[in-house]
Amino acid sequence: MTPVLEENVSQRAHHYQSYCKCDKDFRAHFDPFSLLFKEPQQPRARSGHWRLAFFLLFAQLETLNAGRCVTSTIIPIINVMLAQRVFIFERDNLMQKVKSMATFRDEYDHVFSLLQQHHKWFQESIPLIASENVPSPAVREAIVTDFGNRYAEGWPGERVYAGCRFIDQVEFKCIELMKRLFNAEFVDVRPISGVVANLAVYTAFAEPGDTLLALSIPSGGHITSGKKELGGTAGAVKGLNVEYLPLDYKELNIDVDKAKSKIQELAAKGKPPKFVMFGASVFPFPHPVKELAEAVHSVNATIGYDAAHVAGLIAGGQFQDPLREGADVVSLSTHKTFFGPQHGGILSWEKYAEKIKKATFPGMVSNHHLHAVAGLTIACAEMLEFGKEYAGQIVKNAKALAQALHERGLNVLAEHKGFTQSHVILIDITKHGDGGTIEETLEKANVIINRNLLPWDIKVGRHFMHPGGIRMGVSEVTRLGMKPPEMAEIAEFVKRVIIDKEPVEKVKTDVTEFRRDYQKVHYCFENATEAYKYIKIR
Repeated sequence: MTPVLEENVSQRAHHYQSYCKCDKDFRAHFDPFSLLFKEPQQPRARSGHWRLAFFLLFAQLETLNAGRCVTSTIIPIINVMLAQRVFIFERDNLMQKVKSMATFRDEYDHVFSLLQQHHKWFQESIPLIASENVPSPAVREAIVTDFGNRYAEGWPGERVYAGCRFIDQVEFKCIELMKRLFNAEFVDVRPISGVVANLAVYTAFAEPGDTLLALSIPSGGHITSGKKELGGTAGAVKGLNVEYLPLDYKELNIDVDKAKSKIQELAAKGKPPKFVMFGASVFPFPHPVKELAEAVHSVNATIGYDAAHVAGLIAGGQFQDPLREGADVVSLSTHKTFFGPQHGGILSWEKYAEKIKKATFPGMVSNHHLHAVAGLTIACAEMLEFGKEYAGQIVKNAKALAQALHERGLNVLAEHKGFTQSHVILIDITKHGDGGTIEETLEKANVIINRNLLPWDIKVGRHFMHPGGIRMGVSEVTRLGMKPPEMAEIAEFVKRVIIDKEPVEKVKTDVTEFRRDYQKVHYCFENATEAYKYIKIR
């Protein structure tokens, strides 16, 4: 007789609940998934074997799904296949169908579980990624508002969409506050990231085929200033011909004399730069904007300044003032040393306003993430109140961390200059391994840094996945209230992993304990909610 699967849902659920109470060895032996992927010893037993397997599987699924029957359409198929003795060949395909029918809610729950695990991990870790920061609870509140569901194409007050009454007021306020922070005549807060801000700037001030002069990626330059063959934004997306600014390896800065010569050489060849981009992703010292401004403008080139990493330091008066030093336009992101949400912006002079507006919309953005604009507005108010103190503490902490690492035997670059004047430090790690391996090892100890190319790495044959350097930034740990004594403790954790080769689990335990005292955001008006607390609103 052909075996037929029992279709009584409640009966299966009852039997499955009894099965769950059995000894765990018995349950392991009769696990439905194990049975499905195990051949019975006797060929005659196949039908009963898989009947039992699916009985347990369906009962389990229905129990987990609060009694909902997920099998009504699949049972007749199984019965036919059992009768025709072809089930063995179709088992894997059928299993995939059954699993896909049953796991949509599981997948939904799994994603939230991963989000919560991430928050817990960062509550217990030391975040030293130079391009990251943690926003205040007020910024987090702003970015979950209904602004994120709305559209507002165009300039505030000139929207393509209705329904922007309050959105326009917030965006105008954001522009006003950013003008005050950076002493800028014109501000556009519509770019949704630093990359988009750079693209808008290229669109406003250059044409495909023009020459861009910027730092190379190994020298600290950003991918948005990269060549086409490297997939860089300037070359691959905008079609610019990219030439490199020369870097002084010892000073970790642009070589002024060689840069002037480079500009003159390009002009002599009939290919003068149309746009010169200062700024970098490894940006420990102010760039020589003032020193090179005359040479750049003498060939009718535009001076751009990518302030993505140092915008908060500039706003806090702790780095340099590129607009006063000769820059025509400044692009930035708002979530590194500037402690807002992930977003972008452009600063410039009123004479360039219309071309930048047009390049941003309709050139680069449609809607521009209005919830992020709201969060940025809150961050601007915080920066106006607390920015000077915060930026000053960042520089103190970066210097303290660099000095502490140096004293513990790590080769922190630019010792003769005090290591850094910003949030970032660069370490040659080659005596202890490669940057990729060190990054992975430190992460296991809950110390989060990133590998980084050294300026000379490509020339000596190193790859960006396993470079000779690592990069650390202190913006986030400073926001958590840490100061130079804590930098010394962090340096000790790093030494224990990299130099002493202590077991990472032991260091991780100590890192977790260290982090218990630093769970609040500082330099803000309100901090009732912990920095990484997971907030459930479902």
